[in-house]
Amino acid sequence: MQISMAKHINKLTVFEHQPVRQGSGEHQLSAAELQALQLHHGEKGVPYFSLIHRGVKFNQYVGVLQVGKRLIEVLPKADKDDGEERWRKRLIDMLRATSTLQVENTSSSQLKIKPNSVLDLYFELLIAEMEQLLHRGLVKQYRQTTGNRTALKGSLQFAQHLNHNLVHRERFYVRHTTYDRRHLLHQILYEALLLLQRLNTHPQLHHRIGRLLLDWPEQDRLRVYPTLFERLSFNRKTAPYRSAIQIAKMLLLNYHPDVSRGQEDVLALMFDMNQLWERFVYASLRRYAPKDMTVHAQNTKPFWTPDQGQRRTMRPDILLKSAGQTIVLDTKWKRPNGYGPSPDDLRQLYVYLKYYGAEKAALVYPGGNKTVNGRFAPLPGVGLESWGAGSLLFLPVEENVRRWQQIITNHIEEWADFT
Repeated sequence: MQISMAKHINKLTVFEHQPVRQGSGEHQLSAAELQALQLHHGEKGVPYFSLIHRGVKFNQYVGVLQVGKRLIEVLPKADKDDGEERWRKRLIDMLRATSTLQVENTSSSQLKIKPNSVLDLYFELLIAEMEQLLHRGLVKQYRQTTGNRTALKGSLQFAQHLNHNLVHRERFYVRHTTYDRRHLLHQILYEALLLLQRLNTHPQLHHRIGRLLLDWPEQDRLRVYPTLFERLSFNRKTAPYRSAIQIAKMLLLNYHPDVSRGQEDVLALMFDMNQLWERFVYASLRRYAPKDMTVHAQNTKPFWTPDQGQRRTMRPDILLKSAGQTIVLDTKWKRPNGYGPSPDDLRQLYVYLKYYGAEKAALVYPGGNKTVNGRFAPLPGVGLESWGAGSLLFLPVEENVRRWQQIITNHIEEWADFT
């Protein structure tokens, strides 16, 4: 098997909500790259960027877009003056802390390279998972095969036998069961490995990909589509494959080849920063909150039920309970402007207080601003105290992820003041 060398790629780093336009130079898109992104966007659009005049503008999604030989890295925007390298590390740390990487078996100690982007991290995670599978021993599975054989084995396919072997009486066209390593799990991972070979730019990963391609059992090529993964089931023997398959699924289903020219393929691994921030705050509280505080994510209650049609529900991001008290947290990655939070966000807190019988509610933002406390005006005939307080809670951004998570928990615990 021929193993290609890692190709050179131009990297462009931007922040969320930043536009990039067509032009010349390393910080602009070529005409072919812009056209590939426009085709990828299509008429229905994609959530992570919008089309503008001679360019694209990124939304609240972060991650990587590889377009041909151009890697576009989109980083979080909060405290942008911190610099690209710090926010790249924070993004990777947040993905790890929230299990967004969807890896169950691979520990950080098994990762050997310093990733230049989220894409490098995903590539090495898949490589490490596949290396573990080879070390453990690849499983065999039963599969049905048909074809000409020199011995009668299985069931004779009479029509095909007459068609193929009319003058070859020593052969038999049969269908029989084979027990080997050529099955769907290995086919999917093989296709993902070929994708890594095509897209990888990290020299240290190139050699590990080459070794895997040499050691992986030969497989029939496979066309990958979403419903293919619905056919998979895992048992005690195949459970170790689950993490590798999850990563392979993400890579393969987010890869969009340029079928017309084959030069400006698009691979998109993008994450909604609002959802990532919510999961990160939740993961921090789950890890470091005191034992007498219970932490719930997205506790759903019915909100409106029509006579006909679909009902609507109320679902705050995080619910804290301790000492018989309830507190609601609504995470927001966006920073409030100089006029304060939006009226819609405040109205949402107001409703949370009533529906969950909470004493306090807060909009939770990243940043080092001081906490802003406030109270909601009562309804006629209802005492002021019964409606509780609504606050703007700002959580400082730290360099070390563990310290960051501890500070997040300490700030929330101090503000909550469960007594």
